[in-house]
Amino acid sequence: MGSTADAGDEAVIKSHIESLVAAQLQNSAIYGFLLSTVRIVSARKGSVTARLVLTRNHINSGGGIHGAASAAIVDWAGGMAIASWDLRSRTGVSVDIHVSYLSSAAEGDEIEITATADRIGGALAFTKVVISKVVDGKVGPVIANGSHTKYARPAVVAR
Repeated sequence: MGSTADAGDEAVIKSHIESLVAAQLQNSAIYGFLLSTVRIVSARKGSVTARLVLTRNHINSGGGIHGAASAAIVDWAGGMAIASWDLRSRTGVSVDIHVSYLSSAAEGDEIEITATADRIGGALAFTKVVISKVVDGKVGPVIANGSHTKYARPAVVAR
């Protein structure tokens, strides 16, 4: 777990999230496959916003964003919201993920991912994720809403 004293500074939080993403892209095959071009737009305590241009890696046989890609994005983004809460580098393990699919996006479309930590407790963390299509540079229709619960007990620091 990181220092909560630093967690109020948005520049520090964004830098922490960007470093965490860089490490995840190298250490996780699925994140490397799906999120290699993800860009962190902003980060503050309990909230992360990112953008991603969809490639064929994200697309189903019908030409729209694959449900599994959306679910993986919800998993990843929920973890980033937790990490932004107190600058932790380990965000726990998934207990529950729920995704509602509302519309779609195609290859070449840009999406915006907004993740919010609703509650970080002693053992469980609850997050919400919204994946939206970007239209003319602005957030457009919601593609998917997700909720993600993680077992996220903070690391014990030896003294």
